[in-house]
Amino acid sequence: MTIQLNTDKNLTIHQEYEEKIKNEINKGLAKFDDLITRMEVHLSDENGSKEGIDDKRCLLEARISGREPIAVSSLGNSYDLALHGAITKLKNKLETIAGKLKTH
Repeated sequence: MTIQLNTDKNLTIHQEYEEKIKNEINKGLAKFDDLITRMEVHLSDENGSKEGIDDKRCLLEARISGREPIAVSSLGNSYDLALHGAITKLKNKLETIAGKLKTH
């Protein structure tokens, strides 16, 4: 699975944090590795430089072979919380898709 990381202008990702994000995604979605061809991660700060509650956003877009891409997003107080929330939501959607594929 190829993982592409995108950020808004308010965020700069260091190599170590990028590797951590990719490892979390690979670990969380390993069960669906044969289903996903590419994953796009979009991290953004909804309030820019202002402080706020749950203002960090993570959008995950999964490209699935032979199907339309699916996307989920999650907000959190930190990028890590937003990422974990988005991974959980995506796992739930992928469980449904994988179940439908097995029944057909």
